[in-house]
Amino acid sequence: MTLVVVPVRFPPSSHSAATLREAARIAEERDADLTILHVDLYQRSGGVSRSDLKRAVEERIGRIDRARYVVRRGFLVEETILEEIVAEGADVVVIGSKQAGRWRRMVQKLLSDPDIDSFLRGELDCAVITVDADGETTTNEVDDDAAPPPEDDD
Repeated sequence: MTLVVVPVRFPPSSHSAATLREAARIAEERDADLTILHVDLYQRSGGVSRSDLKRAVEERIGRIDRARYVVRRGFLVEETILEEIVAEGADVVVIGSKQAGRWRRMVQKLLSDPDIDSFLRGELDCAVITVDADGETTTNEVDDDAAPPPEDDD
């Protein structure tokens, strides 16, 4: 079974809502299960429960079929999200562009390489789809049917 994971803020912002809608669309298109993930930081714990997360998401964008709501506690949002992605064996991760920026900075500190899409794809073997506040997406998925790029004639 295909699994799509989407990390979100609590309560979901308008950007989170755009990311959630795209994740739900992708999950439906791929006949996949959807994990909606919120990281509740130990140092700023809001005491968010799964039912709080579900209620807030459904109020913001409506009911989502085949969705699993997960709240994890952690010290670092990005690290906790990566742990969940690995633990669940996600096939697709849908993140907001703001989250992608934070991951880029974290990976750059660790590896001196800000290419989070390549890092995640190489380390996690999953597609990463980034959604901006307007719902526009970018992806790191490889289209196996695409023609190879033309060779340079140097």
